[in-house]
Amino acid sequence: MSYHQPVMLSESMQALDIKPDGVYVDLTYGGGGHAREIMKALKKGKLIAFDQDPDVRPDISDKGRFYFFRANYRFLSHFLCYLEIEAVDGIFADLGVSWHQFDEPGRGFTFRSDGPLDMRMSLHGDRSAAHLVNTLSEEQLRTIFREYGELREAGSIARAIVKARGAKPIQTTAELNKCLEGLIPAHLANRFLARVYQALRMEVNQEQKCLAEMLEQTPRWIKPGGRLVIISYHSLEDRMVKHFIRAGNVRGEVVKDLYGNPVAPFRPVGSHAVKPTEEEIVANPRARSAKLRTGERI
Repeated sequence: MSYHQPVMLSESMQALDIKPDGVYVDLTYGGGGHAREIMKALKKGKLIAFDQDPDVRPDISDKGRFYFFRANYRFLSHFLCYLEIEAVDGIFADLGVSWHQFDEPGRGFTFRSDGPLDMRMSLHGDRSAAHLVNTLSEEQLRTIFREYGELREAGSIARAIVKARGAKPIQTTAELNKCLEGLIPAHLANRFLARVYQALRMEVNQEQKCLAEMLEQTPRWIKPGGRLVIISYHSLEDRMVKHFIRAGNVRGEVVKDLYGNPVAPFRPVGSHAVKPTEEEIVANPRARSAKLRTGERI
């Protein structure tokens, strides 16, 4: 099974500023690259890891110091309470989709391979991408492609899907690709389809809702001086993370106390997001769009 190389590994570890006896959370275990590096830095500390992907198989065995939960990170508080954790020193998340999900045609995440139009990160989800494209109204589809794919052609995409499904339900990635042919010049097709699939994936998995719920839980758990470190890959996620670290909410609304001073649970570490080096991008092209942001608990 192919997992991506861990993105900005050294930058992530530097941002977490790991204490050897601390307690840390990796919300997106994936192939375990970041988790293994965290465990190397921990001498007596603990790592709690999450991943909802049914294909993930943790390869860290250290009872009493490593815990893994096959769950969405929106359930962060539930499992930390279950472990009777009082507070943690850092929380990390890499919001990217694992390569193995793209490489497995049966998961339906990519337009490059024919397979069932699924796109569920967790197979316990009740709505697949096929369900969406065959049941949502044209207006609902247009909203998804406009907001999550940031596509100017959102209306045309929605109309093409509704027209195609009127003749036959759209069940596979190839069938979806076919009904969108001609909407954009061939040389722009890859970028166009990537955004179409991104939009559907985000809606299927309620990615923005889950991210917001997770972020809003973090101040409850991170100790003063502890770190929140998030790697995002597109502007919608990055904007939410940036707003949360700067203002304490994903909308970016500044809340002030009675004296007019801004109130936020985190202090941004650095004035800008950290981006991968050119050397890393050459070695790992997937890292190209990554942005790492860090907040320190006040």
